Amino acid sequence: MPVLHAHTPEKITQQEGPVCLVVASPWGDIVIRGEKDVIRSIRFQPGQVNQNTDIAVWADHCRQQFTAYCCGELQTFDLPIKPIGTDFQQQVWLALQKIPYGELSSYQQLAEAIGNPGSVRAVASANARNPISLVVPCHRVIGSDNALRGYAGGIETKAKLLELEGHQIQAGEITLTSKVLDHRQTEFELR
Repeated sequence: MPVLHAHTPEKITQQEGPVCLVVASPWGDIVIRGEKDVIRSIRFQPGQVNQNTDIAVWADHCRQQFTAYCCGELQTFDLPIKPIGTDFQQQVWLALQKIPYGELSSYQQLAEAIGNPGSVRAVASANARNPISLVVPCHRVIGSDNALRGYAGGIETKAKLLELEGHQIQAGEITLTSKVLDHRQTEFELR
């Protein structure tokens, strides 16, 4: 069984904007970047970054929503997000936003939901490139065998997020083969 080591933070690009907000969470610092009116990225990043939130109209609202989510008091985010990606990635990210709090989808179900059942690998790739963690809930996507699979914020963080949302994770050390043991059986359907 492979053991996971500390994850390497994703590289922040200039496209993500000049505005930066850091929110502490039980899973590490969450770095939110964007422009005055929109959020371009939300990532788990260790360590401090220079904060520049004076011009962001979303900063206070964002901080409040993340605090409420971390306390288990918020299930749906209402933030002005505008991630940068290809048309296909945008389609996948939109579908991810339709997975309700406390529910799960597999990569196959997600591919079927966007009307392209043969695109499981491309869906997984778009999922992995999601720049808006938590708000675009890629942590709610697991393998069809209920295995956790990857997560940009680290597999341990994914397990903790799913536990916050009411799922029971296999006991023991969290690895790529750890399973979600108890979750609601739902049919993931996009309209």
